[in-house]
Amino acid sequence: MNPSSRESPDRYERHRLEILAQTDLLRSHLSGADPASPVPSCPGWDLGRLLRHLGATHRWAATVVRTRATRPVPDTEVNHPPERPGEGPAELGAWLAEGAGQLADALRAAGPGAAVWTPGPGGTSGFWARRMAYETAVHRADAALAVGVEFTLGAEAALDALDEWMEFGVLPEAVDPGPGTPGLLGPGRVLRFHATDAPAHAPGEWLVDLTGTSATWRRARPAGITADAAASVRGPLADLLLFVYRRPVPAGRVEVTGDVPLLDLWRERTGFWLEEE
Repeated sequence: MNPSSRESPDRYERHRLEILAQTDLLRSHLSGADPASPVPSCPGWDLGRLLRHLGATHRWAATVVRTRATRPVPDTEVNHPPERPGEGPAELGAWLAEGAGQLADALRAAGPGAAVWTPGPGGTSGFWARRMAYETAVHRADAALAVGVEFTLGAEAALDALDEWMEFGVLPEAVDPGPGTPGLLGPGRVLRFHATDAPAHAPGEWLVDLTGTSATWRRARPAGITADAAASVRGPLADLLLFVYRRPVPAGRVEVTGDVPLLDLWRERTGFWLEEE
């Protein structure tokens, strides 16, 4: 599936506004926070670096979209964000909001179908609207963990974020053998993810099929999936999202059964294109 190929104007606008909404929610976590607080889900990072990374990512993506870049734009500040000495949570929060605003403005000016370079499938501004919405949401989860507040995410956003990650999880770069890395394809290799709190109107089960010559995925209602799974994961939507992103999940919130090494390898390989982060 290609997220950008089906990006309607309404859906694009939802993603664009989600960037701003998630940024505002992240800023709400910062009151009284210490920028030096460690971020357990990003080893070696503190809260200040997390905020600088996300703010730099917003600005980098805004540059890609605004300039209609046709090749990669330097991302040194994304992976190695410069220090901002003397700035506390309020100043960092305001700087973060400024970058999110720049990105939202660039996306609004471009519209959903503008051709631009993307680090994953798509090749349009629609990729960036969706990707940055959930990049921001997951880094908000990192910040929430660092300051000790609960992370929640609306059902529709969580469903779409999981769909996006499943798309990354079946790309050849994720599943094919590479230098020093085993391939994921093989007989009986099916992964199942079940959301215990999916809305009644929305299918809440994902099936990743690694048994063929290429990987596929689909979302369906549990009654519509008959394939046996080598590994299964069951839990609330927001916790499933954290799980596939290899973020800590509160104890007892997610149930994992079956071939855990296969599942862990898939989770690791799925994030191949974010390794620099």
